[in-house]
Amino acid sequence: MDDAAFDSALIAAAFQMVAERGWARLSVAEAAGAASLPLARARERFPSRAAILLRFGRLADQAALAETPADGTTRDKLFYLLMRRIDTLQAHRAGVLALLHDLAAHPATALLLALANRRSMRWMLGAAGVPAVGVNGELRVKGLLAVWLWTIRTWRTDDSTDLSATMAALDTALQRAERAAAWLGWRQREPGQSPAEPEAAAPEEPPPAAPA
Repeated sequence: MDDAAFDSALIAAAFQMVAERGWARLSVAEAAGAASLPLARARERFPSRAAILLRFGRLADQAALAETPADGTTRDKLFYLLMRRIDTLQAHRAGVLALLHDLAAHPATALLLALANRRSMRWMLGAAGVPAVGVNGELRVKGLLAVWLWTIRTWRTDDSTDLSATMAALDTALQRAERAAAWLGWRQREPGQSPAEPEAAAPEEPPPAAPA
């Protein structure tokens, strides 16, 4: 079993355990035993529960970045990338929901997830061709993180098979973020638009900020 298959098997067992017991009672050793995985290798690759979350986040990023869309608007690309991340969460839905429910009692874990998600959003922006460095880049990262959190809030209660409510929430949040970016003068030149083509005028008043 290669590392990717090993990690996927242990993560699946871990989230099943979280769904049944909650985050506080998750044991890496017991998850490895439940998945019939060698304990020594589990210790090497997942020295703590936090390592499970970090690796899971990287797997979600890899799933999103595996087929980065080359065509479409920036909003289209971000929609695709973020929905691919949600597909990874959906595969372990019960465990992820249990984890999110328990975060209030585990502030250190909540902070870890916040930092990991921020790093992931920087990757999503880069994949969509949006600059994510410097002061403006940090603001873009925070804006996309707000989009992500708003979407996850809807996903938590979306029990539809096609995640239609989640997709609608994501599209709405991205539209708001796009209007905010235009107001700040950050509008991206989309495919087919010539450098000399004038951009739409910024609105006189700022649009509603993306919900946090």
